[in-house]
Amino acid sequence: MREYSVPATVRVGDEENLLDAVFDNAERHGSSVVYRLRDGSGGWSDVTCAQFAEQVVSAARGLVAAGVQPGDRVALLSRTRYEWTLLDYAILAAGAATVPIYETSSAEQVSWILSDSGAVAVVVESGKHAAVVESVRTGCPDLRHVWQIEPGEGGRAAVDELGALGTDTPADEVRARAAAVRADDLATLIYTSGTTGRPKGCELSHRNLVSEVTACVAVLKELLTDEGSVLLFLPLAHIFGKVIQCGALAERTVVAHTPDVSQLLPDLAAFRPTFLLAVPRVFEKVYNGARQRAHDDGKGRIFDAAADTAVAWSRAQDTGGPGLALRLRHAVFDRLVYGKLRAAVGGNVVAAVSGSAPLGERLGHFFRGIGLPILEGYGLTESTAGVTLNALGAQRIGSVGRPVPGHAVRIADDGEVLLKGPIIFRRYWRNETATAEALEDGWFHSGDLGELDDAGFLRLTGRKKEILVTAGGKNVAPAVLEDRLRAHPLVSQCMVVGDGRPFIGALITIDADALPGWRERAGKPAGDGVADLVDDPDLRAEVAAAVEEANKAVSRAEQIREFRILPVDFTEAGGEMTPTLKVKRAVVAKTFADDIASIYHTTKTPA
Repeated sequence: MREYSVPATVRVGDEENLLDAVFDNAERHGSSVVYRLRDGSGGWSDVTCAQFAEQVVSAARGLVAAGVQPGDRVALLSRTRYEWTLLDYAILAAGAATVPIYETSSAEQVSWILSDSGAVAVVVESGKHAAVVESVRTGCPDLRHVWQIEPGEGGRAAVDELGALGTDTPADEVRARAAAVRADDLATLIYTSGTTGRPKGCELSHRNLVSEVTACVAVLKELLTDEGSVLLFLPLAHIFGKVIQCGALAERTVVAHTPDVSQLLPDLAAFRPTFLLAVPRVFEKVYNGARQRAHDDGKGRIFDAAADTAVAWSRAQDTGGPGLALRLRHAVFDRLVYGKLRAAVGGNVVAAVSGSAPLGERLGHFFRGIGLPILEGYGLTESTAGVTLNALGAQRIGSVGRPVPGHAVRIADDGEVLLKGPIIFRRYWRNETATAEALEDGWFHSGDLGELDDAGFLRLTGRKKEILVTAGGKNVAPAVLEDRLRAHPLVSQCMVVGDGRPFIGALITIDADALPGWRERAGKPAGDGVADLVDDPDLRAEVAAAVEEANKAVSRAEQIREFRILPVDFTEAGGEMTPTLKVKRAVVAKTFADDIASIYHTTKTPA
């Protein structure tokens, strides 16, 4: 058993809460800009600290007038946008707790979260979301109000409606409620993604979130500053985005929102943030897209040489620094390739923060090598997001960093990662059995497997529940193979299989953006999708090469012996992916059961 802890630098007082940042900013830095909004003409309009506090109080007055009481739960069902942030803080200012719901959630999921949480009100984004809520309302007896951010025909926007509703409610009442919120009061009830069953509500207190914000600011001190900026596009219903939202407000880092990821690159170019927040799949798409375009334009050899140089340059940073020849090659490619990639994300990015899944060492070295270091972290909803983080001054690529100040990581005898500290949630909502299984003597059992090095850097090696045991008794962690396979430009998603089987296999999907270029280079007719190519020998040969490369990371008994190319990709809409782009293994196994069975109707034998 190994353990590593980092002493706390700040203690959260019993009377502190997330609203302190709203009102302290307004009083001390009222004219400072904290948010920028699209103004409809291609530009940006500013929201100052004083204006934000005023808007929060106005919306909170409406919630109070509507009968929302301290301790009530109010749900938010919307894409990432400024109103989400505003209403989140307004709910807190009314003394209530926010219940985020992903805007892509099914009616069944919406019904479960609204009913289980006992939400008294919900703010939805659109008429489509309002219709979903209406369809399940009979099963949500506590729900009294539904407000809509985007006004329907003849209706008013939620923020305006709440503002008008609260006209007769004194602002002082909101300030009194906000001041009465204590550190151990419930701030948000976030439901897990449900990859292993029905979502569970995680109770996160103001202490949890203020502790996390304080710790993140200490580690990411070059990013979360009053001179920095970030464009939020990840779901704010996810704890990762929520924490960065709160940390940015606490440090007066300017925030803009973009709900439409199809407009991400134009928005990045226009807003020019100083840091990014994303999941690994976003960075994989950036790399694969750039490589694909280069190959399609006949410049593939240049890009591949530049990529190899970036990786070598980054690796050299950990082994005494690059030599003269490598420095010269790096300088040449900086002008030809790297500068263009940095410009594509606005040109000002100091670093990016990545979580939710492993990035992979090669991509980590590539991005650091081009001047866009990606700081990987690790955490769960139950740990209020990041419990370990890499920092610009303390980064080990391939790891998820060291514990943030005031927290500890322990590796149990069976390899499970255990977590402890003030950011660990207090319980699962109305689920004592699950709480007792997850918490033991103050330590949270994460379900993840990992290793700690002597300097306290954590490396994840898999999930306990995802470990495959072959018929020959070999334990296999799928993550190692899956991460390497997804690094290939043609591969979109994959799932390694083989539990109870004679050997390891894989289901693989093809990236829709990369496919047209491959068709042209391979002399294949244009087509829609990959269905006509799943048995194509050239495509299979390309994927087989990716499998062979991935297999180099594991022993022979753990290697993929056979694979199937699927005719469709895994998607959130299809039910195979969570909103944070994690594969729902049970759903994939059921949906593609025949494909999995066909893998083992071969003559392959175990080693």
